[in-house]
Amino acid sequence: MSKSPDDPDNPVDLDQIRALIDLLIEKDVTEFAIERQGIKVKICRGAAQAAASVVPLQQVVAAAPAAAPAAVPLAEEEPDAGYDDCFIVTSPMVGTFYRAADPESDPFVDIGSQVEEGHTVCIVEAMKLLNEIVAETGGEIVAVFVENSEPVEFGQRLFAIRPRG
Repeated sequence: MSKSPDDPDNPVDLDQIRALIDLLIEKDVTEFAIERQGIKVKICRGAAQAAASVVPLQQVVAAAPAAAPAAVPLAEEEPDAGYDDCFIVTSPMVGTFYRAADPESDPFVDIGSQVEEGHTVCIVEAMKLLNEIVAETGGEIVAVFVENSEPVEFGQRLFAIRPRG
């Protein structure tokens, strides 16, 4: 049973979150995080404007990245050339592709990275919401098809993962 916003045991008070966002805008703060009763709220402003995430602590909360500092070698443009034995991670939505949680962080994965099923491989920002994209299988990242901060379409190839065999 879900808790009512008026329930005193409910750790999420939307009015308080709105007040925090207003205060951050007024004071020109770009990032703020708070944790209360197992709920973590992280509010980020900047290139993506105000974006707020409320998630259980077990999940990763990602800030909106503005740009990536490092260039990434991209896979060949031929569709599926050399990737017949790979699982292709595709974008589940239209949005902006980000390789890292923020501009100062390392990418979630690089070519050669070993991933497990459920491992975050990138973020796709859509309508100011940050959506973590996870590996659906374990294996090695063998191709990155998109550059950081590039727009992506629904179904567009993002990564090739060669499953462990």
